[in-house]
Amino acid sequence: EVQLQASGGGTVEDGGSLRLSCVVSGITFDDYCIGWFREVQGKGRDNLSCIRNSDGRVYYGDSAKGRFTISSDNAQNTVYLQMNSLKPEDTGLYTCAADRNEWWIRGIGMPEQWGQGTLVTVSS
Repeated sequence: EVQLQASGGGTVEDGGSLRLSCVVSGITFDDYCIGWFREVQGKGRDNLSCIRNSDGRVYYGDSAKGRFTISSDNAQNTVYLQMNSLKPEDTGLYTCAADRNEWWIRGIGMPEQWGQGTLVTVSS
């Protein structure tokens, strides 16, 4: 059974930071580009970032560039998303996802796997 367990969401003030975690099981960690998308009310799915653990390459969507940093701990099968300078418009449901390719970050298709999201609320 594939599991992508996201955690770390919560409520922060405008300008604050959060670090999301995704613990992965049921797939070979190195075979996938694992990362995050979010669903923001009124804007649909926003693909943020993924990291290809076989070679360490990272990919960012436009919304994540400059403020968000993705990383991974291969020994723990965990992917992190450090989010800084958060804004109220970052409020949404953040979901961990995985695909053998990084195309989904570019908006091409859906990732193969995703889990339940973690809610991020940024108050003004």
